[in-house]
Amino acid sequence: MDFKKFLPWIIVAVVVIGLFSWIKGINNTAVTYEQDINESWGNVQTAYQRRNDLIGNLVNTVKGAAEFEKSTLTAVISARAKATSITVDPTNVSPAQLAAFNSAQSGVSSSLSKLLVSVEKYPDLKANENFLKLQDELASTENQILTARTRFNEAVKPYNTHIKTFPNSLFAGMFGFKEKPYFEAAVGADKPVEVKF
Repeated sequence: MDFKKFLPWIIVAVVVIGLFSWIKGINNTAVTYEQDINESWGNVQTAYQRRNDLIGNLVNTVKGAAEFEKSTLTAVISARAKATSITVDPTNVSPAQLAAFNSAQSGVSSSLSKLLVSVEKYPDLKANENFLKLQDELASTENQILTARTRFNEAVKPYNTHIKTFPNSLFAGMFGFKEKPYFEAAVGADKPVEVKF
């Protein structure tokens, strides 16, 4: 049996197996990173859901404890409803979807800030144990939201780097992997919320 006769076939087989392993590695790494993004997105949604749940309790506490301005409460309730109506699929998230989600959540943050500042006019409410507890819970939740958003961005970075780096970029598109957007600060987030009495 002549070994030299089979040498070209062996070389072709080694090259094909090596190429298959390399391409499989590109795909599987992208899948792993994408799953990290999905998990991080789930944590973002959980943090926002916690805030939305607390808002209902806060509004009821404020309503019951003070002759509170209806427009302020209505703004909070409306912002909460808008924020909960926007859903984002993390596997197919686009910059426009993330911007709409971010904008709706910013509306909640803004109206909540106005509500909490407006409470200053009501000494009985400020001393209400339920209100103080809810205020602390909201502050804690805002920190959780910030952490979840930061971790989401941290999960997006290695995924985007992996699929955009040459030669991975040649195959990522064929496998359906697209660049994911990052969370960015909402427009006007650098300015303090103006509250008028």
